Amino acid sequence: MTFRHCVAVDLGASSGRVMLATWDCTQRTLSLREMHRFANCLQKQDGFNTWDIDELEAEIRTGLKKVCDSGILIDSIGIDTWGVDYVLLDRNGNRVGLPVSYRDSRTDGLMATAIAQLGKDNIYGRSGIQFLPFNTLYQLRALVEQQPALVKKVAHALLIPDYLSYRLTGNMNWEYTNATTTQLVNINTDSWDEHLLAWTGAPPSWFGTPTHPGNAIGQWLCPQGNAIPVVAVASHDTASAVIASPLASKDAAYLSSGTWSLMGFESKTPYTSDAAMAANITNEGGAEGRYRVLKNIMGLWLLQRMLKEQHIFDLPALLAETETLKACTFLINPNDDRFINPVHMSAEIQSACFEAGQPVPSRPAELARCIFDSLALLYADVLSELANLRGKPFSQLHIVGGGCQNQLLNQLCADACGITVVAGPVEASTLGNIGIQLMTLDELSDVDEFRSVVTANTRLTTFIPNPCHEIARYRAQFQQKRLTKELCA
Repeated sequence: MTFRHCVAVDLGASSGRVMLATWDCTQRTLSLREMHRFANCLQKQDGFNTWDIDELEAEIRTGLKKVCDSGILIDSIGIDTWGVDYVLLDRNGNRVGLPVSYRDSRTDGLMATAIAQLGKDNIYGRSGIQFLPFNTLYQLRALVEQQPALVKKVAHALLIPDYLSYRLTGNMNWEYTNATTTQLVNINTDSWDEHLLAWTGAPPSWFGTPTHPGNAIGQWLCPQGNAIPVVAVASHDTASAVIASPLASKDAAYLSSGTWSLMGFESKTPYTSDAAMAANITNEGGAEGRYRVLKNIMGLWLLQRMLKEQHIFDLPALLAETETLKACTFLINPNDDRFINPVHMSAEIQSACFEAGQPVPSRPAELARCIFDSLALLYADVLSELANLRGKPFSQLHIVGGGCQNQLLNQLCADACGITVVAGPVEASTLGNIGIQLMTLDELSDVDEFRSVVTANTRLTTFIPNPCHEIARYRAQFQQKRLTKELCA
């Protein structure tokens, strides 16, 4: 067979797309074609922030129909999405309750309760997962405490990509890479941790055994009557993005940049030391037994919200104005919980600057400057934490995903981190999704071979750090102050 046609359904927290990949088996070239793109927006329903899961399913089916109507015979389909969120089903497989978003406030205070009752060391030692207030561990506890009548109707809980695959195939699956984001999978057994699950109050019967990526869940019957395999890819979008990161060596780090920024490195072994827990490092599952040792950073969510509030539609013009402004005039901590889902992001940023005794950004370009500088400096902090954890510096940083198109932020990242940045590919999660499909179809042998394909078929842009840039000098001064403080302690 000369060509393979694979479809990747890639859902992010703000948009989704159905992408067609064509693999030329002879020339070893891979091309992508966008077949359908759609928005994914939070909606308020019954007092909760929820996902319109029925609309997302309808958009996916529309995209798949477009591929089939074009006359292309699809070899396989894979679905990846964000992590931690789930859909509840009754014993007949029908949805019950609402698909509540991780940005909902129902979990407020529950992480602190879990730490007090279970012990932070115990939770981290079992899961190896970063403490985030919206992890599924706390979502399930909120569900059981706040909606006991609903709990009685539930027979199954499926994470978002597993639910959408179930809707296409009728078969249930619990894919491993996404399951690890829940903070409920035991890092030593790769299965659900009975102790952590018991704390939530959710019955173990809701969950099946997690399966590693690369198996066919079932088949989708297309309008033309063809039965098409639906593959369990690395269904957490970051897991797929890492698969497609053209990591040049074992000393390369990655930054998956989008609504969230996720910075980390690959490892055959997890990092669960006291230092890792203190730095709030996560050990999420990856393909081929590799761990994604990383840290979640709030990312371009702040910018997306600000642009919407300020009615900014010409992003290039805003970036050009932003670049002319002095760096590090306005700074915030992007990972502060106050930015998870504020009523008004611009006002929240302004309040944070005011409370810190800084100048307050007013114009959109000033708000953007604040976001970019703050993210770049946080990237530098996290990269330093990761390097200290592994006991070795990184040689370069690969930025992948939609955010890698932001050349200003890429350069600021290089300057603040003092490291060469390589940007691309943009559609990393889609490509990683396709990569697992091609491996399942026996077209490629492993992740390393796929990364060589990505490198050969992608335009990569290199950013060289400028030690004289304002942000680099600010970073150096900050490091010196912190070192002096530590030496004097």
